[in-house]
Amino acid sequence: MKNEFLEIAELLPMLLVLFIGLVFLIIVIVFIFDITQNKNAILRNYPVIGHFRYLFNNLGDFFRQYFFAMDREEMPFNRAEREWVNSAAKDEDTTVAFGSTKNLNFAGTPIFINCQFPTLDSDAIKTTPVIIGKRSENPYKAHSIINISGMSFGAISEPAVLAFSKGAKLANCWCNTGEGGLSPYHLKGGGDIVFQIGTAKYGVCDENGNLDEEKLRKIAQNPQVKMFEIKISQGAKPGKGGILPGKKVTKEIAAIRGIEVGVDSISPNRHKEISSPKELIDFIVMVKKITKKPVGFKTVIGHIKFFNSILKEIEKRGIECAPDFVTIDGGNGGTGAAPMALMDNVGLPLKEALPLVVNELLKYGLKNDIKVIASGKLITPSEVAWALCVGADFVTSARGFMFAIGCIQSLKCNKNTCPTGITTHNKRLQKGLNYQEKSIKVANFVKNIQNSIEIISHSCGVKKPRELNRGHVRIVTSNGNSIPMDESNPYPTH
Repeated sequence: MKNEFLEIAELLPMLLVLFIGLVFLIIVIVFIFDITQNKNAILRNYPVIGHFRYLFNNLGDFFRQYFFAMDREEMPFNRAEREWVNSAAKDEDTTVAFGSTKNLNFAGTPIFINCQFPTLDSDAIKTTPVIIGKRSENPYKAHSIINISGMSFGAISEPAVLAFSKGAKLANCWCNTGEGGLSPYHLKGGGDIVFQIGTAKYGVCDENGNLDEEKLRKIAQNPQVKMFEIKISQGAKPGKGGILPGKKVTKEIAAIRGIEVGVDSISPNRHKEISSPKELIDFIVMVKKITKKPVGFKTVIGHIKFFNSILKEIEKRGIECAPDFVTIDGGNGGTGAAPMALMDNVGLPLKEALPLVVNELLKYGLKNDIKVIASGKLITPSEVAWALCVGADFVTSARGFMFAIGCIQSLKCNKNTCPTGITTHNKRLQKGLNYQEKSIKVANFVKNIQNSIEIISHSCGVKKPRELNRGHVRIVTSNGNSIPMDESNPYPTH
């Protein structure tokens, strides 16, 4: 044994020389390549060391996230928000000490009006279910205020879908399929499902891309599928269809969607059957007739005239033609891959769009018939409570639930290299995502956000969250002072 160690020790200098020689050779090769190529000026002028610029650029998100950004600085979600979700998902203590780090002087910040005589725990009322589609043959009794927004199998991985579907069952909330169709993993968890009909109609289309009524009818017969959501547009890319890079289109995903393996899956930017409010109502009526279940639509608001024209069409044709719900998405981006020009600059943010939509429904006397679902960066109790104050009946979140199952905001959702296994189909990376364990975190997140919303509502003096209204919250204005929301966004007068 001693002789073997001596032999190895004698070889070490030689191995070190070989290693140094190999490194030197690589540097020489890279140097020659850099100074002879014509595509990149930085590398041509600064061979070898120019590569560090790109390395540091790629690592910038990592360093900002963990070393340089303050708790409330980072975008799109800051550390304080992510840590709250993380603690809630683990069912850990979510209290903080030594005062808030939140700057309450930013315009648009909601400040809830505490009641001097808050609701006693003994007087509080637990949140009761709300019926969606009361005129439907199969109305849906929805139990949870917060629910899982649309995330397609393809955009997210098999274990992620399993975590959400099983978590939805544990939490008694619904899970939206996203536009990618109904996968076996959505059903395996046993939870309630909202099937989204995207512009490409994945899972319910014929070979020509048209709606296949028989496929739609078959999906509707599944008792787990409770509602159908027609996607007109979404926050990440209003005016453009879904984008799934070809590297994420596996054989299984291609079979579910009815597309080719390894080819970019790009949905049309709208339903070809829908080019007007009248045709939207026609499509809703048709889907209602086929499925015999509640049907609604999801949209980003650009101008309230669009929504007003839909309500006028309903008024003309009768309440039987109305959607059972409408999902309002904020135009400030979501989980999906999208052009920056659309994600950054197109569509109204939820804080502006939601009050407009609720007011229109109140004007037409349709608020009780058409339930409002708010979607768009609502991942903390205060944001959900704000939406309830405005008039939303439910809230859906995608990124909140992604954080709950381990998302670290590495911003690799469209690269198939997600380090947490959530948005990748790389089996090695997926191994770190235990869906059984993560489903419990999904349920914990729902439970704790619900509990915290109840704390806010009791502080405001009401017995349950859905009793909150615009009179219970103030909105900070540009001068740093706040005014009641029922003044900044008043209810319509008749």
